[in-house]
Amino acid sequence: MARIAVGGLQHETNTFMPTVTDYAYFCEHRDRPAISRGREILERLTGGSFGMSGFVESMAGAHELVPLVWAGGGAGGMVTDEAFERIAAELVASLSQQMPVDAVYLDQHGAMVTGRFQDADGELLRRVRDCVGPDVPIVASLDYHANISPEMVANADALVAYRTYPHIDRRETGQRAARCVQLMLERGRAAGRAFRHLGFVVPSHQQPSEMEPTKSFIRMCEEGETGEVFNLSYLGGFRLSDIYHCGVSVVASAWTQDAADDAADRVAAEILRREREFAEPMLEPDDCVREAMDVAAHAKRPVLICDPQDNPGGGGSGDTTGMLAALVGNDAQGAVVGTMHDAPAAAAAHAAGVGAELELDIGGRAAIPGNKPFRATVTVRALGNGRMRTTGPVVGGRDIDIGPVALLGIGGVSVLVTTKRVQAYDQSLFRHVGIEPAEQKILGLKSAVHFRGDFEPIAEKVLVIKAPGGCPADPRDLPYRNLKPGTRLGPKGPTFKPLTNR
Repeated sequence: MARIAVGGLQHETNTFMPTVTDYAYFCEHRDRPAISRGREILERLTGGSFGMSGFVESMAGAHELVPLVWAGGGAGGMVTDEAFERIAAELVASLSQQMPVDAVYLDQHGAMVTGRFQDADGELLRRVRDCVGPDVPIVASLDYHANISPEMVANADALVAYRTYPHIDRRETGQRAARCVQLMLERGRAAGRAFRHLGFVVPSHQQPSEMEPTKSFIRMCEEGETGEVFNLSYLGGFRLSDIYHCGVSVVASAWTQDAADDAADRVAAEILRREREFAEPMLEPDDCVREAMDVAAHAKRPVLICDPQDNPGGGGSGDTTGMLAALVGNDAQGAVVGTMHDAPAAAAAHAAGVGAELELDIGGRAAIPGNKPFRATVTVRALGNGRMRTTGPVVGGRDIDIGPVALLGIGGVSVLVTTKRVQAYDQSLFRHVGIEPAEQKILGLKSAVHFRGDFEPIAEKVLVIKAPGGCPADPRDLPYRNLKPGTRLGPKGPTFKPLTNR
């Protein structure tokens, strides 16, 4: 029975957001547990929808698990140096106290940025490697949107990425990571690792795993894990991290270097051949709403409008008002917008009570170009405490706490406001205030792709709106400064040139 140290530190960093993610954010229970230590990791994550959940379930009883520290910060602005140093130092200190161990598993994201480290995930892996030495296998599970760096590849024996977007295979990814650990416990560290950075960035709404060309790339990775190759992962990258190694990549682990190189090269060549196929149209707010209304007039199922540029799952503020203004301005009926992050509005609604009518500024609090509060006379239609259990395939089975929530009515439009920022990726958010999503005419969702897991099966049609937000979909609209020179801004897009060369 081997001793396997387990821990993790996750964050998807949108470096273009004006806000920061501090230590207190990691300590608060939101749509994921607060920072967990020792046995708390096993108690809080076993049976959940995290990579750690799948790893623990696979290894329980077969090996001794040594839990260190696990912290999930979701997505947001730059992680403060204090937050990273406190959590990383605690994790590595715990590891050093538990030595010797036979292997290490880390549940990471792969797109964390701090003031000091563009590649904070690589820095954490470097510190763990320094602690355990050259002979101990280290395996990390990563988000599909990880930005891979050479340092990550150098210090981990396998980087195992989600294969679905919406991410419905987090647990399965942890199980795949467990398989990699088990193989190396039996055979020792693998000799072959390959990394291919493809040199372009892709908007998130063009990356769903059930859409081509992504579907084919993932299938190639699944089929490529054979013979000498035990891990082959395609990663879409996270375009909202302004770092040198941002972008699409492929990683492979194999028992020989030739096998790793061959596997990575095959997938990389196919991605470059089909690069131009990434595509999903966006509509201006009024055009999008009018089309939704036209379809909804004859549909028996709701029309979904996704708002990818204000996606909390990409670090967006969740409070921009472009979609809401278009729905109200076009007199949409039977429409629900959610979730709108606005703690003051939620508090005012709770103070007034159900049935009250009051004038409010809704949203528009984040300092984002084009964002402004939406002033309206609203009716408080429902209230909730924000504590619920999620049910859908993306984050199902979590006990979440998003603080007091309120359903506010403005004519034929209702808006779900929340105290804590959360992505609209589970129908339970709406059922919490008495809204049955399948019975609505139009659902305006603050999400880029994760909504598809729970909402697309009930939808008549999905439309993508181009409303203001902190997650610009078109890479050409982002003021990059740190990308690798020559990186293409979108599939077959223009190349990035550093400011000094422009």
